Amino acid sequence: MGNSASSATQETASNVTQAVNQNTTPQTGMPPNHRQFLTQNPQNGEVAYPSECPMHAQQAAKANEAQAAAPAQAYPSECPMSAENGQMLVNTPNDINPLNMMPPPNQRPAPDQPFLLPTERQKSSIPKAGAENDFWQYPSQQMFWNAMLRKGWRWKESDLAAKDMDDIIKIHNANNEQAWQEVLKWEALHAYECGDPKLKSFGGKAKDFSPRARIRQLLGYELPFDRHDWIVDRCGKEVRYVIDYYDGGEVAKDYKFALLDVRPAMDSWDNVWDRMKVAWWRWRYDRQEASPVFANDQQNTGPSTNS
Repeated sequence: MGNSASSATQETASNVTQAVNQNTTPQTGMPPNHRQFLTQNPQNGEVAYPSECPMHAQQAAKANEAQAAAPAQAYPSECPMSAENGQMLVNTPNDINPLNMMPPPNQRPAPDQPFLLPTERQKSSIPKAGAENDFWQYPSQQMFWNAMLRKGWRWKESDLAAKDMDDIIKIHNANNEQAWQEVLKWEALHAYECGDPKLKSFGGKAKDFSPRARIRQLLGYELPFDRHDWIVDRCGKEVRYVIDYYDGGEVAKDYKFALLDVRPAMDSWDNVWDRMKVAWWRWRYDRQEASPVFANDQQNTGPSTNS
């Protein structure tokens, strides 16, 4: 009887095992009524599980981790798809060039621009520091237009014509050339130590009025319409200059109209000493020219002529 019971038990276990093996798949171990939801990749034989399957969730989690670890797509700074730039003419602080405090050159026409503008750039007479025989370049008319748009200006309010932009660029360039000539007059005080000063960087501070401009305002004078700070490379030594631009009235034929107040910033003893010397010279010789003795001497001698 024991043998009969043992034989019956083995037979039952064998039947159950056979039934289980017949009703499952070797790849998944799942019943056949679930196999209809599976798909198999013919190239690598991998099985794709339904979205409700826990194994599918594990695969999705691994895929998300791999995607997060992948490097993000980098777009150009002027591309509208950039996450930091919401529109074509907006640049982020990371795009600003520290040498001139300007974003990368944008030579593309604005979306609502009424006319095309030239993109040619004029080379200045201002030498660039850190390079041999290299000079700063002025912005093109298109670059100047885009720069004004970035600052909030809208052309419909001014109703500019193409000729007006050409005049604006020429006035801008003439003012900078004049400013550099004034800087060279100050640098002549140090010609013995550096005979080749160069402009390293510059930036505009239109609303950051200098103490001198505020004192002049208290005395009844108008405030400057613009201010620049220039960093001059004096053969390895950095010297900061402050330039105030005042309205000079009508534009001259050479496109000069601004009155410039150029002087070294009082942020070093050398600059303070330079300004003290020049102030003394101006007071001394202006006083001498205004004196009656100097006027009489000049009247008696008269201008010298060569026969």
